[in-house]
Amino acid sequence: MVCTFLCKRGSNVYRHPVRVALIISLSLAPMNAAVGQSPLPDENPVDPYAISNANAGATPYTHKRYFEQFGGQAGIDQIVADFTHRVLEDPIIGDIFFAIDQVRFKRTLSEQFCYILGGPCDYTGRPMQSLHEAHGITQREFNVLVENLQLSMAEFQVPFRIQNKLLAKLAPMSSEIISR
Repeated sequence: MVCTFLCKRGSNVYRHPVRVALIISLSLAPMNAAVGQSPLPDENPVDPYAISNANAGATPYTHKRYFEQFGGQAGIDQIVADFTHRVLEDPIIGDIFFAIDQVRFKRTLSEQFCYILGGPCDYTGRPMQSLHEAHGITQREFNVLVENLQLSMAEFQVPFRIQNKLLAKLAPMSSEIISR
């Protein structure tokens, strides 16, 4: 089900279609921090769950070569920040991400990429399916998300061949992310 509401970003007022399931899931979520996880100052706490690298949705590369070709943690953080901006501004998928905790999204996505690329990170986010089931993401929306990630990686001059190494690890997650 899709509804429309008016929201304000900066000085502009926008009309946004928003998935009711997303709003309901975000408004009903209890405000408890995950076990062993200290939220950042601007980050909202989440339901307790078992923190595990298995939640990252992919096995990591066993060497640091790809992590280093992404520019290490600093490079991944820049790509994730750019990607988040692109996603929020995208007319097709921006409203899906508008109401989520942006601080947590950036942190856990950076952790996920770092972990998968063989970096010295642990993923503290939830499993892919439980993260995405309420969003009702379509194949088209997933494709737009991937295109935005590719644009961000290209912006920070990650070689195409190395971009494909990350995308190869992320692609199988589509079955847990796409739900309509």
